Formats: sequence, structure tokens, C-alpha cells
Amino acid sequence: MELKFTVSARISRPVREVFEAVADPAKLSGYFTTGGAKGRLESGAIVTWEFHDFPGAFPVEVVEVEENSRIVLRWEANDAAPAEGDDMEASGAGYKTLVTMNFEPIDDDRTLVTITEEGWRETEPGLQASYGNCMGWSQMLCALKVYVEHGINLRQDMYK
Repeated sequence: MELKFTVSARISRPVREVFEAVADPAKLSGYFTTGGAKGRLESGAIVTWEFHDFPGAFPVEVVEVEENSRIVLRWEANDAAPAEGDDMEASGAGYKTLVTMNFEPIDDDRTLVTITEEGWRETEPGLQASYGNCMGWSQMLCALKVYVEHGINLRQDMYK
């Protein structure tokens, strides 16, 4: 069984505005990365995202960006921390998942955002990590919608 999920939302704003709310670290920090984002999402970049609910900065590899259309990221699978002395590969830690965000214009001023994440190992920790990230990306889409449509940070003080 392949561990993969897709979530989506329709945002009542033009695609260029929605795309920019994800690509721009200042805007992303306004509704999603509660501890801040550093670095614009551009092909080949490595940026950092920080969340109050998961302390510490996460490096995010930007694989590909097609302006106003698609963002592809890789980041740590985070499905298990190896025990002291364990081999990283054997423990299931030390690999990355692939996140693909698609931005599709619909109607006149609306955008369909679809996020797919895949690549976890087919283990119980991999399954649990995929569930957690599915929840996180669903929350991100809700927060994105409220932020770009109404200027509200839905996650403010949610985790600290």
C-alpha cells in the first residue's frame, strides 16, 4: 500500500494572490508557519519553516516552482526518531517525502489548491506520520483560505 494523500480547497481569490501567500515567507508566516518562515519558495532553494507545535526549524528543499501554478517540496519524513545507536536507514528515519502543491484558476477570481504528499515507508510510524501531515496540510488550507479572504490568522496562539 502506497502511503500518499491529497487534500484540496477552493479559495475565493485569484491564483496569483493565493500562490504568493504560499511562496512569500512573510505571508506564509502570517497564517501557517507559526514560528516563522525564512526564504522565498524558489526552485533549488532550501528554506526553513518553524512551527510552535513542533519546535525547531525544519529545512524544506524547494524542488520546483512554476509561478502561479505549482510548488514541489521535499522535507524530512519525520516518521520515527532512531534510538541511540540505531542505524538511521534501518530505523526508518532519515528520508524525505515529496509535497506537490498545485494552483488552478477556477471561475473568474477563485483558485483550487491541491496538496499531495507521498513517500513514507510502509510502516506503522510512516502511516502515523502521513496521518499527521494530512491533518497539518488540511489545517494549512483552512488557514490559507481565511488569511487571503479575510486577513485573519486562524493559527494565532493556537499552539502556545
